[in-house]
Amino acid sequence: MNAVNPRRWWALVVLAAAQFMVIMDTSIIGVALPDMQRDLGFTQGSLQWVFNAYVVAFGGLLLLGGRLSDLFGARKVFTTGWVILTAGSVVAAAAGNAWVEILGRAVQGVGGALIAPAAMTLLMMLFGHNPRELGKAMALYGAAAPAGGTAGVFLGGVITQYLSWPWVFIIYIPIGLVTLAAIPALLPATQGKRGSVDVLGAIAVTAGIALAVYTIVSAPEQSMTVTLIEGVGAAVLLGLFLVIQRSVREPLMPLKIWKAPGLATANLAMALLGAAWIPMWYFLNLYLQQVLGYGAFASGAALLPMTVAILIFMIGITARLLGRFGAKPLIVLGLAVLAAGVLGLSLVRADGAFASDVLPASLIAAIGMSLAYIPAMMSAMSGARPEESGLASGIVNTTYNVGSALGLAVMTAVATSQGAAELGNLLKLTDGFQAAFVGAGVLAAGGAVLTLALMRRPRQAVQEGPVTEKIGA
Repeated sequence: MNAVNPRRWWALVVLAAAQFMVIMDTSIIGVALPDMQRDLGFTQGSLQWVFNAYVVAFGGLLLLGGRLSDLFGARKVFTTGWVILTAGSVVAAAAGNAWVEILGRAVQGVGGALIAPAAMTLLMMLFGHNPRELGKAMALYGAAAPAGGTAGVFLGGVITQYLSWPWVFIIYIPIGLVTLAAIPALLPATQGKRGSVDVLGAIAVTAGIALAVYTIVSAPEQSMTVTLIEGVGAAVLLGLFLVIQRSVREPLMPLKIWKAPGLATANLAMALLGAAWIPMWYFLNLYLQQVLGYGAFASGAALLPMTVAILIFMIGITARLLGRFGAKPLIVLGLAVLAAGVLGLSLVRADGAFASDVLPASLIAAIGMSLAYIPAMMSAMSGARPEESGLASGIVNTTYNVGSALGLAVMTAVATSQGAAELGNLLKLTDGFQAAFVGAGVLAAGGAVLTLALMRRPRQAVQEGPVTEKIGA
């Protein structure tokens, strides 16, 4: 292990800020969606691609980002990711039509896919020497993700209301430049290792995820035959990815890593967490603006209490509970509480009010997210060997983002089938949004049940690592 870095806490600020910004990039566009829809010509159904273009590229390439981080050094890949994210922000801000906007969002996703696993590797390098410090650093880093996702909603509202929607992307340009300037002074230089890049595997998994999302999104507007063909194509691509991983010498995702204790169940929990949480805030934004008639700023402000709740629980409560009770009880409880909150939102009314229809249920959902996210993340990484930490991080981030994209695609199809495409018809819109909330709540509840049934307590031998000492049994 390298000597303790005296600037490690300042470095953590850069890494947590990067996590905050990467995840915020998935949510800052939420409040701006109606304005983007009007200016760029998106339909109600295709509008979700402003979100999914980023998430599919981000989730589909995270494994590749982790591999590149191992081969070329985490700091170099982290830097490259910020260059690409900044470039994508320029394209997204300047877009004059839907397709260019989707392209810009996809480029941003590529940048995020390089940043996230490299940041986790750097964090483990900086704090892996001390289990107590690592636990504290992981709590702060973990809190940056959901806080960034929720804060993005509020910030997007402020920007959209008082400037215009392109500014939700323009703000990334100076932030990217400042981050790039700070990297050489604060982040440690890292050495890569010899090896090859599994390009075919990366193409297969990303194309498979993208086609799966597209199949679900397009299903209501296509024949059953076309949908089946596309679905089979997605399955073939994902199956091809697994075949490639078995056959190449240096796979993108060595399948033996799934033998790590708790990895599979924790990733399942993360996938269902994303599949419930992201559709919830997406449709809550649309409900506030398209049904209750809130402006962009008011809509963002309405979700600010969720941000505060997440920060309080993530930093002040969840880390302590994790050390005392372990990961499994918190993941189960968190998903169950999230399910209760999201199902509470399914009771929203066409003539509803924020104080009664939105605030209580959204706070409950935020608490559930806060309880489940960090335990699931750390549980997924706890069984991996130190040299596999980047890969484990890439896998768990991939499952969360793929779960988010697929969950949003499914809930959009559900909402559309129940009337959510009929803009201006408040009753139909509400029916569609209610159906999406019910579906997301069921996914969260299913995650709680599956975690309870499938997750095992870690063996003592496994708990001796720095991460698992913090998790406990």
